[in-house]
Amino acid sequence: MNTENSSSTLPAGRAAVPGHYTPHEKRDRILAIVGASSGNLVEWFDFYVYAFTSIYFAHAFFPKGDPVAQQLSSAGVFALGFLMRPIGGWLFGRIADKKGRKTAMMISVLMMCGGSLTIALMPTYETIGIMAPALLLLARLFQGLSVGGEYGTSATYMSEVALRGQRGFYASFQYVTLIGGQLLAVLVVAILEQTLTDAQLHEWGWRIPFVAGALTAVVAFYLRRSLNETAKAEQLQSKTAGTMRELFKHHGKAFLIVLGFTAGGSLAFYTYTTYMQKYLVLSVGMDKKVASTVMLTALFVYMCMQPLFGALSDRIGRRTSMLLFGLLGMLATWPILTALKTVTSPYAAFGLIILAMAIVSLYTSIGGLIKAEMFPPHIRALGVGLSYAIGNAIFGGSAEATALYLKTINHESLFYIYVSVMCGFAFLVCWLMPDLRKTGYLNEEH
Repeated sequence: MNTENSSSTLPAGRAAVPGHYTPHEKRDRILAIVGASSGNLVEWFDFYVYAFTSIYFAHAFFPKGDPVAQQLSSAGVFALGFLMRPIGGWLFGRIADKKGRKTAMMISVLMMCGGSLTIALMPTYETIGIMAPALLLLARLFQGLSVGGEYGTSATYMSEVALRGQRGFYASFQYVTLIGGQLLAVLVVAILEQTLTDAQLHEWGWRIPFVAGALTAVVAFYLRRSLNETAKAEQLQSKTAGTMRELFKHHGKAFLIVLGFTAGGSLAFYTYTTYMQKYLVLSVGMDKKVASTVMLTALFVYMCMQPLFGALSDRIGRRTSMLLFGLLGMLATWPILTALKTVTSPYAAFGLIILAMAIVSLYTSIGGLIKAEMFPPHIRALGVGLSYAIGNAIFGGSAEATALYLKTINHESLFYIYVSVMCGFAFLVCWLMPDLRKTGYLNEEH
């Protein structure tokens, strides 16, 4: 795979025997997975590093006064970036279906780079006044658009380029790098906290992760620039490619199915990753540093689980994996979250969290792939990106706020019921879904 041929479509990828690849074809496809997933890691690192550094820079962009108010303002900007995801899913889905997956992925990572660099170099409130929070918001809106488009385009590309018969295994690396981006953001901030003083972090140290994110995004851009395109010319030239009319007129049922299981999957994912650290501190009563260590270790193990569960789906089928996720999520959520509140050992807490993450891995390892299998190529990136972004923004993005609200009114157990019901809903939706080993659109492509 070289840059000179980057504008051409990916080779058919099958030798004379279906499902078999020459060594050259296999190497090209694995390198394509690496190139696409590296950009995915950078995108998620850049997006989440904001959350982990906001405690150090909130004072720089918002008026002096109550530190809590500054943090709320910073969190509000983060939330608005999250809500831009559906727009990003639509915009980049259309670009990927009309101009190619590679083009969309390159634009996406450049936008993330621009957002990070803007934040890194941005003047403070004392220097430019109200323009400081306005520019911060604009940068985050760009990043929200970027990461909203990243999921659909990278999921589409990685699903199309993955080796036939091993698509679950290779496509699972999307979530390996998604989780890896979050872990890398935490690690960079932790290193800075050990090497710089608190005053240095508040004054200028918080800018370092954003500079690093911008630089690595440039590297990811050049890696993606060398990728071969997976969309064929006739697909891109179709008048219906990437249009909302085509999506809802002929593929509305597939869109609703994907939206349905994404709602339950995203809610479970954010419950056991993003919210779980706060749950360990606020509900379990665990020390903050101990909770951080437990979650960092659990997230690392969770990241390593993805290829295993992806490979499992290649053997038992995507629909079976999703049915298991919905059923086990529905039955196990209440017992796991209830048991966590009674544990006194961090090792016991770690074991329960890993059990929950193993259940969620049945979904996350193949989430992007199963969505891609539901849509034909001329509408695939839009169908994948938009359905995911809507379900993720509504149910995943609200998971933490919903849990905290129910806790404040002394009805925390209602959150357990909510997650269980949504997993049960995902089970019902997937029950209506056909066996994609027989009907999936990717089966028709070489």
